[in-house]
Amino acid sequence: MLVWAAAFAVFVWLVGVPTSDPMTAFGWLWLATIAWRNYLPWREHLLFLRDWGPVVLLLVFYNVSRGAADELFKPHVYPLIDADVAMFGWLTDDKIPTVWLQEHLYTKAVPWWEVITTLVYISHFLAVPTVAVVLWVRNRGLSYRFMRRWITLSMAGLITYFLYPAAPPWWASQYGYLSDHVERFSSRGLDVIGLHGAGNTLNALQVHQSNPVAAMPSLHTAYAMMAVAFFLPMVRKRWWPLLLAYPLAMTFTLVYTGEHYIIDVLVGWLYVAGTFAVVAFAERWWARRKAAINYPGDSAT
Repeated sequence: MLVWAAAFAVFVWLVGVPTSDPMTAFGWLWLATIAWRNYLPWREHLLFLRDWGPVVLLLVFYNVSRGAADELFKPHVYPLIDADVAMFGWLTDDKIPTVWLQEHLYTKAVPWWEVITTLVYISHFLAVPTVAVVLWVRNRGLSYRFMRRWITLSMAGLITYFLYPAAPPWWASQYGYLSDHVERFSSRGLDVIGLHGAGNTLNALQVHQSNPVAAMPSLHTAYAMMAVAFFLPMVRKRWWPLLLAYPLAMTFTLVYTGEHYIIDVLVGWLYVAGTFAVVAFAERWWARRKAAINYPGDSAT
């Protein structure tokens, strides 16, 4: 694991955090499972490819098709602005929360605490895959439940991007829909700790990103909430505030850095609730169906 950690650190330093390519991210996670369980025979390690190959292909499809999601309809801009002003204008002088936060917190010199917001933002690309892989190592059944919710949530978001392309605050400001200027700076916190190159792939993705108007729902906060909500029934309630601090920190990061409106976040959380309800219903239905096939007499009774 020390060898793996050193190799990964060098990769991040030279190339950047693997944020844009699921195959790269899962390649490193596969190597981590090999390093952690190096005593197992290779046929056991190859099971990772069997279980995760379809998932990675689905995520690659998601990334590729997401690029065409803004070609069917014009992006929605004003409904998102109006929603945020309607909810929080009384507190933010009739401005969207992003503008208000940047007016009060943003400075040209990067403050130390933006290291935290940058790491929170980058965690979106690694947290959910890492949780899924750790579960796969520890408990296959639990990992399959987690993956079903993850893939369902991703596909629901992708369909919405096609049907309802929505522009984020930085885009609205750049193209004149907002009278106030909005900066976009989600990765600049890395400069504070000298990891200038660690954000290379993220910056390239943002500059040449496939779809700049995929703001509704915010899958950044949806993924964060999903990763937390999945474990809430398994832990004592006294730990809930600590777990929920992660999606709340992601929300602040996204709104502050101009990536999302608060309405995007709230809709993302609704998608998580809907995904959990639909997948849980499907799992119960499938369990009853299997029981009916395996034990038809008991099912009739």
